[in-house]
Amino acid sequence: MIQTIDLRGETLTPKRLAAAVPRAKVDVAEASAAAAELVEAVRKDGIVALTEQARRFDGVNPTHLRVPAADIAAAVEGLDPAVRAALEEAIVRVRAATAVQVPGEQVTELGPGARVRQRWQPVDRVGLYVPGGKAVYPSSVVMNVVPAQAAGVRSIAIASPPQRDHDGAVHPTILAAAGLLGIEEVYSMGGAGAIGALAHGVPELDLDPVDVITGPGNVYVAAAKRIVHGVVGIDAEAGPTEILVIADGTADPALVAADLVSQAEHDENAAAVLVTDSEALAVAVQEDLAGRAGLTKHADRVRVALGSQQSAIVLVDDLGAASAFSNAYGPEHLEIQTSDDEAVLATITNAGAIFLGAHSPVSLGDYLAGSNHVLPTGGQSRFQPGLGAYAFLRPQQVIEYTAEGLGAVRDRIVALASAEDLPAHGEAVVERFADRTA
Repeated sequence: MIQTIDLRGETLTPKRLAAAVPRAKVDVAEASAAAAELVEAVRKDGIVALTEQARRFDGVNPTHLRVPAADIAAAVEGLDPAVRAALEEAIVRVRAATAVQVPGEQVTELGPGARVRQRWQPVDRVGLYVPGGKAVYPSSVVMNVVPAQAAGVRSIAIASPPQRDHDGAVHPTILAAAGLLGIEEVYSMGGAGAIGALAHGVPELDLDPVDVITGPGNVYVAAAKRIVHGVVGIDAEAGPTEILVIADGTADPALVAADLVSQAEHDENAAAVLVTDSEALAVAVQEDLAGRAGLTKHADRVRVALGSQQSAIVLVDDLGAASAFSNAYGPEHLEIQTSDDEAVLATITNAGAIFLGAHSPVSLGDYLAGSNHVLPTGGQSRFQPGLGAYAFLRPQQVIEYTAEGLGAVRDRIVALASAEDLPAHGEAVVERFADRTA
């Protein structure tokens, strides 16, 4: 069912590791032309284009592209009490873990009358995309909205695809999650067109352009985010979900297998990878997967994901090699289940989020850990963080010098301005010390 990659006895150079990393064949560039057409259509034709795209891709004719406030309130009222309690707890936990991501103002005193202040300003308006394809993601509402609110963003809009099973409306559980967070601006639109609408605005809907767009989606959503990047800021180009488990012979194979299946059920392109130095564990996990995959609700989807090129059991000589492989992979979700988890953690550099120990499964992070589940995929964790308050904040330096402070560096400014052949730079400083009393 799942392939085995045996790297034992090899010299694991960066080149060899890069070649060994299993990936799904998902190329955002291939979707770019189609996504660009959809974005441009929405930019030019607004409601007409969005309605046509809903019929074409979602098979619905939305009654309201902008969800009425009464519908949001009704969704909150009709929410299953157990789901409401879970969402409210998730909100509390994510708020607590996100609050620490908002820096306070810092002041650097460089001398008498010479100070630089570092402050963090939230963007004015954000657009948050909540997917609605093979699954419903009210948890993604929480993960997108809470960091924006923690950062102090004043204006928040949510877009989520219209649902055929709900007469072209946004899924009521997503609406309810938005309502619990106090969000009143929700749009029934999905895919690349929704990204275009958030980036460029739709005057007929009173949808103003946003400054930053965040949230996961399919390859066309990722392509659209790439296209509008520069017009707006984005978090990352999210791809299929990934889990990589580093485990040794002390790990419970049933738990490892359960965690691999939990991510494989997202879609057929989901990646599930085990890296281990224990052949016995590898065999036990493979045997468990063979039975477990067929017992879960989305068995067909799981089998395809586990049996495709992006999933594998990787055998290595030791845990040092396991860490090297993981760092080359840069997983969205990394689980560590070993006899010394902290020692392995110390060797990890690239991961979206790290789940330490047998009782910290990725499912916990998806919902109630307090961490954010909007994470970089496709190796982007080498340079891209997961979603947090910082995605909606801009650092600004405030420079405040007195005459004394400026005077202390006047001659050095003039010297550097002359060296760069920009004499007016120096003259702008010297002018402040000119005698104007004569």
